[in-house]
Amino acid sequence: MVRDEFARRRKQLLRLMGRDSIAVLPAAPVRHRNNDVEYPFRQDSDFQYLTGFGEPEAVAVLVPGRSQAEYILFVRDRDPERETWDGRRAGPAGAARSYGADDAFPISDIDEILPGLLENRTRVFYTMGVYADFDQRVVGWVNGLRTQARNGRHPPQEFVALDHVLHDMRLYKSSREIELMRTAAQIAARAHQRVMRFCRPGATEYQVMAELLHEFRRHNADTAYAPIVGGGANSCILHYRDNDQPLSDGDLLLVDAGCEFECYASDITRTLPVNGRFTPEQRAVYEIVLEANRAAIDRVRPGNHWDDPHTAAVRVITQGLVKLGLLKGRVTQLIRCGAYKRFFMHRTGHWLGLDVHDVGDYKVGDEWRVLEPGMALTVEPGIYLPAAARGVPKRFRNIGIRIEDDVVVTRRAPEVLSARAPKEVEQIEALMARG
Repeated sequence: MVRDEFARRRKQLLRLMGRDSIAVLPAAPVRHRNNDVEYPFRQDSDFQYLTGFGEPEAVAVLVPGRSQAEYILFVRDRDPERETWDGRRAGPAGAARSYGADDAFPISDIDEILPGLLENRTRVFYTMGVYADFDQRVVGWVNGLRTQARNGRHPPQEFVALDHVLHDMRLYKSSREIELMRTAAQIAARAHQRVMRFCRPGATEYQVMAELLHEFRRHNADTAYAPIVGGGANSCILHYRDNDQPLSDGDLLLVDAGCEFECYASDITRTLPVNGRFTPEQRAVYEIVLEANRAAIDRVRPGNHWDDPHTAAVRVITQGLVKLGLLKGRVTQLIRCGAYKRFFMHRTGHWLGLDVHDVGDYKVGDEWRVLEPGMALTVEPGIYLPAAARGVPKRFRNIGIRIEDDVVVTRRAPEVLSARAPKEVEQIEALMARG
């Protein structure tokens, strides 16, 4: 991401905050997996959005109208010994030179410097409740100023939820953000193609997952979330995580896997026959979900509401379940009473961006949000027919199908970022036949 992009975002936030305010954002902390083994570090999404700075133990401060410096970074000092063990650090000089900070200081100096920046500011923009330890430090700095009020030091009078402002900004993706999301989706689509070529009876769910991870890493991407690789009955478990069972001839395999590229996520689900050919029953259910997927994507247009794609998918799925004999009654009544939820129990999508379940309100007041260009979301209808489901004929049991695409709202037709992941029956069967 180019420096100008981050500078533009900070400038927009500074304008929205208004004068006499200050924003404080901590970087993500290092998390330990066990003992002294750390999880791979991933920067806090809000901090990343405004700074592009990928190190822990950092704090960004924005002070609108401050003549000396409006954008300040506190970062780890350079330390040759620690850098030998843990990798290079930018240090304060690098934070100013390479990341656009107007001024930068060692993180060890924050207790001395930050209270002075808070002084005489009326509002503190800060996101409470994400990092409890840092919450206490921010409150402590403000309370420290309060104890010195008689000395003429005036503390801020109000805390304002920074996430309320910032997350609305993040909802609208720039052309550069969409470019990164396009790349993430293309990498994930190649991984799904790789799975289709690899899949066969006798393979295991974890071997399929290994194919996904191989394709992600060879393109310098990582998992955006724990992949779901569920064969047979496991395809009907929405958040299946074990990924350790053999794949059987005649079963379906549901693969929900997306990657993260430069912190931007993709999220794609495809469902395929383990032996390369759908049974008539599998195909009948699959075609309903595919039609619902297409109908929902067609509703991802400016001026429509967030709920419109879901409404379109629900109608198609309910009609299809009636046609298959899995639901009985009038379609409108079945929709009204939610009868379809036995077999389609989740909504049709979520926002997508720096987080796989990205930030942004789905409603404004009591009304569903109106879709606008630059918004990005998933479209993921499904039908799940577990063996234990009452009234499901044996030939339909253990059929779990979800088809998920990543879609961007444009001024015209929706852009399907994940279009390179095959989803037509003939495309999937042809690719699996080539192996």
